[in-house]
Amino acid sequence: MKPTTHYTKSGRINIAYQVFGSGPIDLVYIPGWVSNIDWMWACPELVHFFDELGKIARVVLFDKRGTGLSDRVVELSTLEERMDDIRAVMDAVGSEKAILFGHSEGGSVSALFAATYPNRIISLITFGVFAKRRYAEDYPWAPTDEERQAVYDMIENSWGSGEMGLESLAPSKANDRVFMEWLANYFRSGASPSAAMVLTKMNTQVDIIDILGSIKVPTLMMQRVNDIDVKIEEGRFIADRIKGAKFVEFEGDDHLFWVGNTIEVLEEMRAFILNEKPEKVYEERLYTIVAARVIAGDGSVGNIQDIISQYVSQYKGKVVQQEHDVFIATFEGPSRAVHCSIDLVDAISRSNAELAIGIHIREGAIDTSQFISGETQGFTESMLQLAKPGQVLITQTVKYLLMGTGLSFLPKEEVFQTISGESLSLFRVLDDSRVGLPLDDMPQLQVARNDSFLENVLQIIEEHLSNESFGVEPLCREMGTSERQLQRKLKAITNKSPNQLISSVRLHRAKELLLNQQLNISEVAFQTGFSSPSYFSKSFKKEFNLSPSELLQK
Repeated sequence: MKPTTHYTKSGRINIAYQVFGSGPIDLVYIPGWVSNIDWMWACPELVHFFDELGKIARVVLFDKRGTGLSDRVVELSTLEERMDDIRAVMDAVGSEKAILFGHSEGGSVSALFAATYPNRIISLITFGVFAKRRYAEDYPWAPTDEERQAVYDMIENSWGSGEMGLESLAPSKANDRVFMEWLANYFRSGASPSAAMVLTKMNTQVDIIDILGSIKVPTLMMQRVNDIDVKIEEGRFIADRIKGAKFVEFEGDDHLFWVGNTIEVLEEMRAFILNEKPEKVYEERLYTIVAARVIAGDGSVGNIQDIISQYVSQYKGKVVQQEHDVFIATFEGPSRAVHCSIDLVDAISRSNAELAIGIHIREGAIDTSQFISGETQGFTESMLQLAKPGQVLITQTVKYLLMGTGLSFLPKEEVFQTISGESLSLFRVLDDSRVGLPLDDMPQLQVARNDSFLENVLQIIEEHLSNESFGVEPLCREMGTSERQLQRKLKAITNKSPNQLISSVRLHRAKELLLNQQLNISEVAFQTGFSSPSYFSKSFKKEFNLSPSELLQK
């Protein structure tokens, strides 16, 4: 029986989730590519797998932002935002610690979450996961650019038809017409063609190799030997880099864990889950570290330190050291660290000073009073010798985790040498939304209301929801940005123009109001900024493929 669908907020985004099972331990399932938690229950094979898991665990399912039943406003999300979604769902169901079960692409965010929040994780279980999705000489199992292009072409030309070529995901079911039809419908209901394309291109840039050694939680990795989508050599490569990981190879060629020899998979999971104890406490976790040097034009850094503290706090970071012209801050993820740094460079430049910033990801003490060590000081000195005034410099480890941020990166000739002797490539961060803007066109930056540019935009739109005249110009004024910058940044983040985003936010809010059934269609139209109920109905049908009255009838 399909469990009730609930919603929780991750920032300002609605995340759909379901909870079932009677086991004494929590397990959060992180699906692959795209998902739809309602459609999962239309597949008998998957229902059987879930029923068995529910006997030993309380199971939590959810659709990541931009897919399935969760808000479709955001079509492009970072790994960091997806970690926020996991935390939001765990908090909503009252889960302090859980097992993460990541499948395929879901393994990337599961691994990063386990390294970043080890004390919220009992253990990590994966099936058919990859660390990188683009061929390289040192990772020859990933698809080539030509193979990835074939996937892009499929999405472009066949997403709306039954010719999606999904047989390679479940060869044992290739001749099962009912199953293959369900699988195609599952993907189509999980994402629109444009969202599927954005997600696929984002996955092409995934590279979590550098953080695998930071995973300390008990880990079970499973994979079928002849999986075509993710090569068995990839699984062995990843398992070798996670300390103490158990890697189990099954016969077969199915990429989907709920078909083929599922009894063996379930038995392996059951034994692993029942043998793990959730009491372990970890003293270190993965951090993004920002080191910055202030070059003050008038020799004073007092006011500048206040600005730095304000911005770091707003982006949910923490200043762990601030001595005269150098400060060190930690963040829970690279996106917040980099966007905070970009805004700080601009804000400090208006105080007759400059910042030189270096950013890296590494493990550090959870107790930040013990965070500063010789290794941290060494990183600070090395990176700040390489970073020039006005620059934000990042290591390759940071770059690989920044897909979906709308940023570009310029390779540097210099390399960063870690204390362990590893050489990491360096990149200068470029904000595409500001490239080419003349100095007079640069906005007067304000401290963000939230830690995300997009969440600030959404909040402002929602505050003016009933104002039919609210549009791009007043949005730019409240954001403290130029129209050109707003256009570029929203296009990079959401694949929508500002007008399209305003309309989408209005319509999604209208849908919520209609489902509450407290207002009629005309009242909802006027409350969400539509001057004409007929125009509202036309726009609503275009967005959701059904009219407001049809929604109410359902």
